[in-house]
Amino acid sequence: MEITDVKDFNDVYLKIEDEIKKSIIGQDQVVRNVLIGIIAGGNVLLEGAPGLGKTQLVKTIGKVLDLDFSRIQFTPDLMPVDIIGTEVINKTSEGISFGFEKGPIFSSIVLADEINRATPKTQSALLEAMQEKTVTVGNKTYKLPQPFFVLATQNPLEMEGTYPLPEAQLDRFMLKLNVEFPKQEYILSIIDLTTTHNDYSKNIRKIIDGNTILKMREESEKVLIAKDVKQLAINIVMASQRENTDIEIVKKYVKCGSSLRGIQSIIFTSKVKALIEGRYNVAFKDIQEMAIPCLRHRIFLNFSAISDNVSVDDVIKEIIKKVK
Repeated sequence: MEITDVKDFNDVYLKIEDEIKKSIIGQDQVVRNVLIGIIAGGNVLLEGAPGLGKTQLVKTIGKVLDLDFSRIQFTPDLMPVDIIGTEVINKTSEGISFGFEKGPIFSSIVLADEINRATPKTQSALLEAMQEKTVTVGNKTYKLPQPFFVLATQNPLEMEGTYPLPEAQLDRFMLKLNVEFPKQEYILSIIDLTTTHNDYSKNIRKIIDGNTILKMREESEKVLIAKDVKQLAINIVMASQRENTDIEIVKKYVKCGSSLRGIQSIIFTSKVKALIEGRYNVAFKDIQEMAIPCLRHRIFLNFSAISDNVSVDDVIKEIIKKVK
């Protein structure tokens, strides 16, 4: 499918979104942000209580985008070799040889289901794949298919049997999205969809393929961004650092601010958002809106924030309000 201008991009995007919404009801903003992350070439972390449709959303996206899909259920006994694969011994008539048996990481969409139920050692097995799009085993490096992205789900940390994700791994997610309980107006439609004998997932059609996703990504990279708009993204991230700001809420509650990847994520996703809205330029509002999902997993609060019931979203919103 050809993507030559903003109209082509917009038409294709709306078809994808409409098809996904046949299966996912009441989570419109989450669906949009996941697609923004995918088109921008990033990994997405979905956090929410069990039973809110996170896994179903990822499966539906895999079907609509017609990409190779693998699901890894993270558990405390999962090992790194269960993810990336392992070297095996092959015995033939000519003797013994070694070969590499690829693991489920070698797919375009990798669903890391309940990622924070595995131990930190296993979680870190994804680091190279998420950043460099490669897997190294022994002395050999293997390239992953393109496009490649990890869509991970996690349970809230206060739930039993969870391990916090290391900061280095959190930083490799472009977006963190909170999946909330759906509003009451949507619940009847969800129940009607999921409690019948019909397999509603069979009605989901393939809309595009991996090559079209890459073309949409290329088109988004052409979107213009003025120096002042770019500077706003920089200023927001810089203001999340205690030593670089006078904002009171940051000084009082932030333990560690965002990395430079936060700026990159805001700009990448803002370009895609602009195209979705039919614009070939990034606006200040794009930067401000994308700052929250791009930074909420990159800013770490201290114990005072917990005791005063201050969330990381509260901090980011205050930064956006104060920074010009």
